Amino acid sequence: MRLGHLAMVHLYVARHGQDEDNSNGILNGRRDRALTDLGRRQAREVGLKMKSAGFSLRGGECPAASRRDGASASASGQGVTFSRVFSSPLRRASDTAQIFCEILSGSSGGDATRSNGAAEMVKVKVETLDDLIERDFGTMTGQPTKSIVERCGVDGVLATETINYFLHPAGAETFPDLINRAKRLLVRIEEIAKDLPSSDAILLVTHGDFGKMLYAAYYNLQWQDVLRQFHFGNSEVLLLSRESGANDAHVFETMQYNS
Repeated sequence: MRLGHLAMVHLYVARHGQDEDNSNGILNGRRDRALTDLGRRQAREVGLKMKSAGFSLRGGECPAASRRDGASASASGQGVTFSRVFSSPLRRASDTAQIFCEILSGSSGGDATRSNGAAEMVKVKVETLDDLIERDFGTMTGQPTKSIVERCGVDGVLATETINYFLHPAGAETFPDLINRAKRLLVRIEEIAKDLPSSDAILLVTHGDFGKMLYAAYYNLQWQDVLRQFHFGNSEVLLLSRESGANDAHVFETMQYNS
C-alpha cells in the first residue's frame, strides 16, 4: 500500500505475553483471558530490553505531542521515543502494553506493581484501537491447538515449522480479511502520524495472526509467504519502517514456552 505519512514514522508492533489459553494449548482468538505469570515476565523482559536499548515515552506517558525536528528512530532503539501507545481491546494485549509503558516511563522499575500496603497497578495511558484485536477464530475458538488438522482437514491448513494455521473454518476471519483490516488500520495510523513529532514512533500491541498480517500489509507481501517466513512469538517486537527491510523486522525476541 502507499505509505504516505507512514513513511515518516516508525511503527513497532508487539505481540502480547503468554496468556492462559496459550499456556493450555487452546486457540483463543477473541477469548479474553489474562496473562500468565510467565506472560507478565515476558512483557517485563522485553520492556527492560527496550529501555536498555534507549527506548522511552514522551513525557513519561503516552500523550499526543506537537511536531518537532530530530534524528530518525532506528532498530537499535537509540533515540526512539514513543508518542503514542495503542493496544488491542483484549486484556492480554492491554496488560502487556501497560507493562511496557510502566517500564519505559520509569514508574515500575521493571515490576508491574508497586507496594503501598498492597499491590497497586501503576497506570500509564494506553489507548485502545479496536482494529488491533485478534482474528476471529470462528468455530475454532476455544478448541485445542492439537485438533486443528483433524477439525479443518489437510486442505484447510497451512502448516509451518511452528504452527498449523487454519484457513477458513466457519465463522472465522480469513487471512485476506485480516489484510484488509490491517490496511484500514494503517490508513488510520497515517492520520495519527501527521500530528506526531518527526522523530517519534508509535507502539502497537496486538496478537499473533493479526500482527503478521499488519506486517504483510505494510510491506505489500503475500499472506501465505508471511505465515511461513517467521514465528511471531509472545512479547516479541517487529519494526515496520521504510528504513528497515521486511527481512530485518524482528527487533526483540523472547524464549517461547507455549504448548
